[in-house]
Amino acid sequence: MIIKLYTTAELDQLRLAPKRILNPKARWSNKPQARPVHSQRNFEAVEEGGKTAKFQIYQRQNLSDEHDFSCGIRYLPRGGEPLTLARYNGSSHEHGDIAYHPHIHCASKGAIAAGRKPESEAAATDRFRSLDGALACLVEDFSVIGLSPMEAHPRLF
Repeated sequence: MIIKLYTTAELDQLRLAPKRILNPKARWSNKPQARPVHSQRNFEAVEEGGKTAKFQIYQRQNLSDEHDFSCGIRYLPRGGEPLTLARYNGSSHEHGDIAYHPHIHCASKGAIAAGRKPESEAAATDRFRSLDGALACLVEDFSVIGLSPMEAHPRLF
């Protein structure tokens, strides 16, 4: 998979652009064949203001480990490879120097240029401890609007 070399300014623009959820009542589906077994739901979003940029926001929860979760946002460019802009992960695993602590992966120009996963870099955070909290942080960080009040303001801890 060849990913376009995005500039830092382009990545910032994708992060800051207001996004509206098109399917705020997205349903959870269990993935029993996946390992580990998890439940997932996907939201579709578009950039506000008549632009055609499309995004997917997902929530994924391991059904046997409450600390094993991921909430992420992908940019879906027309005719190009999807780009994961960020992932908000639970504390179920180690990531480099981050040991069993919630962390946020963000796409960077450097990672893309080096041929690594665009969102391979991560930083520990105390902003969330649950999947609901991760979604609330993502909504804030990526200017997402259109979720129900319960999902826009979930329990952070």
